[in-house]
Formats: sequence, C-alpha cells, structure tokens
Amino acid sequence: MQDMTLLLTALFLPLFPLSMVFNALFTRIQHVALRVILLATWPQIGLAILFTTDTAVPTWMLTWALITALLYAFRMLALRDVGQWTSFLATSWWAVLWLLATDHNQDTLQLYAIGLTIPFILLTLLSANLIKQFGAAYSGLHGGLAQSMPRFSGVLVVVILASIATPLFPNFFIMLKIILNTSSAMPIAILVLLVIWLLWSWAGVRLLQGLIVGTAKPGSEGEVSDIKTATSWLYALILITLVAGSVYFSGVFA
Repeated sequence: MQDMTLLLTALFLPLFPLSMVFNALFTRIQHVALRVILLATWPQIGLAILFTTDTAVPTWMLTWALITALLYAFRMLALRDVGQWTSFLATSWWAVLWLLATDHNQDTLQLYAIGLTIPFILLTLLSANLIKQFGAAYSGLHGGLAQSMPRFSGVLVVVILASIATPLFPNFFIMLKIILNTSSAMPIAILVLLVIWLLWSWAGVRLLQGLIVGTAKPGSEGEVSDIKTATSWLYALILITLVAGSVYFSGVFA
C-alpha cells in the first residue's frame, strides 16, 4: 500500500518517467484556462495523497527526485516552445519539492507549491498571447519583441526571472529552504541543486534571447499589438504581491 501511494504521488509530484504524463497532458491541452487549472491543481493533488496516508518518503526517492529535476532542467536548454519550456520547468520544480516532504507539514508544502507555481501560470497566459499574435509561441519565431511589444517584453522578462528563482520572488526563498534542508542529510544534493538552479537560469536567458533580443522581422511590427497598459499593470500588481508575500513569509520560505 505504501509503495502504491508513493507511486501515485510520483505521478502528481512528477518523477521521471511518470512525469511524461503531465507533460503530455499539458502539450495536448491547448485551451489556456485548462492549462492554468492543470498547473494549479496537479502538485496539490500529489501533496494531498502523500500527506493523507502519512507515508514516509525513503531516501532513494529523494535521489530519484533530484535526477528528475536535473534531467528536465538540462532538457530545457534545447526547448524553443514557451509552453513546453513552462511545463518542463514546472516538472523540475515540483520534483525538487520531494526534498522537503520528509519534515514539513502539508499546509507549508501546499503554500510552497502555490507560490512557485504562480509564475508558471503567468507564463502560460503570456504564451497564449504569443500564440494569438503569431500562431505559435516559439523562441526565435519573431525576434525583437522588445521593439514591437515593449510592455509584453517587460512583463515576460520579470515573469521568467520569477520562475527561475531570482531574488526576491517566492521561488528564490523556497530554493534556499530546500538547500538548507538537505545540507546535513544529503550534502551532495547541494551541488546538484546548484547545478539545477544554474541550468534554469541558463535556459531562461536562452529563451529570452530568442524572443526579445535582436531586430524584429520586416513587416512584423504592423502585424502585432502590445498588451494593454491596464493588463501590464495587472501583471505588475501580481508580481509585486508575490515579492511582498515572499518577503513577509520569508520565515516560512527560508
């Protein structure tokens, strides 16, 4: 029974190869609202299963989680599709949450999952905007978005920074907590986590380079429209709230 519970949890706090289920669903689902629901609920289901049965997490599963997070972080470097990039980052992040499952209660981990998933939801909404504008959300498809869509580009940069654990967003404090939590039990895990963090940052820079840097393709400026000022302020308000919340709850996160 314990093994079945851990296996089911590994589906919703995705561990490879069970993680392919979430990524396949996310890719197949094209409706943005359904993608948002999937992102918001998937890790919460896993945490509910894990804590409802009060199952102990063996050390070998923590190693499995680190390998999964490292694998998806490395694969992100070659991705050009913003939606797939988002789902792989979410998978990598949720796998890392296993390292906190041994000595944290359900409410705390659910708070972590909510805080780190909000940037993925925002990135999904921004990806939908790219699909609406260009028919696809691929890095390199239409370069120079900083020129043709400056408000969108500004929001996109900050959202990706939030996703890859840049101070002072929740993901940053959560990663610090994970590193501190594993420093005594699994010293080698610190090095692996730092490599994962580096790969997330590298992948984020590569994605942004293909989207906002460079010169817009001839004629593309007249074919696209930037997000409205009110929409950009709404994104900004959400991001500011995330920063304020992460600083206020820094004692919980770190």
